[in-house]
This record gives sequence, structure tokens and C-alpha cells, in this order.
Amino acid sequence: MSRKVTIFTGQWADLPLEVLCRKMQAAGYDGLELACWGDHFDVFQAAQSTAYCDDKRALLEKYGLDVWAISNHLAGQLICDPNTDPRSDGFAPAYCAGEAEAKRQWAISSMKAAAKAAKNLGVKVVNGFTGSPIWHMLYSFPPVGNDDIANGFKRFAELFNPILDEFAANDVRFALEVHPTEIAFDIITARRALEAIGNRVEFGFNFDPSHLHWQMVDPVKFIDMFPERIYHVHIKDAALTLDGVSGILSSHLDFNQPGRGWNFRSPGHGQVDFEEIMRALNRIGYAGPLSVEWEDCGMEREYGAADACKFVRKIDFAPSNIQFDAAF
Repeated sequence: MSRKVTIFTGQWADLPLEVLCRKMQAAGYDGLELACWGDHFDVFQAAQSTAYCDDKRALLEKYGLDVWAISNHLAGQLICDPNTDPRSDGFAPAYCAGEAEAKRQWAISSMKAAAKAAKNLGVKVVNGFTGSPIWHMLYSFPPVGNDDIANGFKRFAELFNPILDEFAANDVRFALEVHPTEIAFDIITARRALEAIGNRVEFGFNFDPSHLHWQMVDPVKFIDMFPERIYHVHIKDAALTLDGVSGILSSHLDFNQPGRGWNFRSPGHGQVDFEEIMRALNRIGYAGPLSVEWEDCGMEREYGAADACKFVRKIDFAPSNIQFDAAF
């Protein structure tokens, strides 16, 4: 098995898409996972125009690249969040700034458009976030009742089921990146999110081990728990740097700041056990792309992107179709 190696363009949205294509061709990638912001991919244009999608594909092909997924993370965050936080104003058009429901309604329309856009582009997966109406209740003080949490999952289902209807109509799947601040951030909440929407097939996961690792959740157990729901895979690393003073809540320290309890790392430079992850992906028959989400504040990003591509090709291997001792 030789899975395609791609890179998520979200961390490169400051660059024009053609500039990024040129750089990632040189770095050795097979394709791009297109972020739905910057000039990389506009879901509203793509939903209305197959010509727009054809132009994007033609640009990628010019540099020997392909695309297997798009990612609408920023809009997704606004769907279930309370949206009173001004930090997320930049995720939506300027007219939505400071208006919680305006942000939400725009985000819902964006995610529905993403389903049609993916179909027009010829891809089967839209990665993204959901936001969460209950993340701010993570620590139970002021006290949080069971009904408060149950109502949060119910609210998620109310908001996402109509979106998933649009995904079903376009034969496209939504892959949640299980991640703190989302409705699902670990194994238990992922299971509960699936239950909330009736285990419908349109909803699965963009598996990213880094977010599980720093929470001290075993990424391999996540794969084993949800073998039919791994719709896309991010390759990103992380390192716990707990020293008896720092903690996993990060102490309000920014990434790579001294004393922080954990950090994202370029693939192969952290503590994620990618050997066991590849074996788990082989067990479930995952044949989709391995998409680098490059985040490392301690490394120059173009060096990191090229290094990451080489690393992913090195760790990817096919399962055996024989018993090694059969020859005996």
C-alpha cells in the first residue's frame, strides 16, 4: 500500500494557492487538502460553478498535484459555538462581527455549500469542526448538571442533522477533527456525538493523533473504536513537556513558550507512535490520504513541510498478505 501524501493548506493560507502548489510540488507531495479560506477554495463559488472547480483542479495538475478532501474548519467552529467570543469574528464575513446568530447562520450556509462544492470538485470528504455549545462547561464549576451536557449534544444534533442531510444528498461525508473546543474531543465524547445524530453514515472523523496524545488518550484505541468512521487522516505530532510545574492546561502560555506543558511538533519530532498508528490503519483497511497538518513553532515551516513529507513516506507501509512463517 502506498497512500497518497498531502498537506493541509490551512497553515499556509497567507500564500496564494499557486505559490503554495509550486512549493509543495518541490517538497514532494502528491496533493493538497484545500482549506476553504484565503484564495485556496471558496465553497460558495464552488457550489455554484463546476468551472471554478475545474480551474482549481487544472492549477493543481499544472504542478502534478491532486486533491482528495477539502477542509471547512473555520466555518464549522461557528455552528455550535455560543459565538459571543470576538476572537471568532474573523472566521465569518465582516457584517457578522459581534452578531452570534449571524455568524452561526452564515456558517451553516457555508457548511451546506461545502457538501455541494466537494461534489463539484470530485472529492468525497469535507473535514472540519463543529464547535460546541458546552465546551465552556468542561470544568464543573459553576456546577454542571447531566442535563446541561445532554442538552449540549441535543443542540449539536439539531444544528448538524440538516447539514448532514445536504451531505447525504450530495454523497459526501463530513469528517470531524476530534479536537478540544469541539463537540467531540476524545473517545467518549466521539461516541456520544455519533449517538446524538443516530450514527448516521455521513458523519465520521478526521483522525488526528496529536490532539489525543497531549490529552493522554491513546490514538490507536481511537482507530480501533471507530474503524468504520475514519474518513480522513491528519499526520501531526505533539510532545508532552510536563516537568512537575507545567500542566496540560498550558498555563495560558503560547505555543513554544518556555514552561508550556505540551506543544505540537512537526511529524517525527514529537512523541506520537506513528508505527502503531500505521499498523492500526492497516487493520481497518484505511486507504485514503495521509495529510500533513504542519504546526511547529520551533521549526521553519518550509523545511518542516519537506521533512514531514519524507517522514510520512518512510512510515507508511502495506500490511502483509501472508504469515511470515508459512515458508517454513
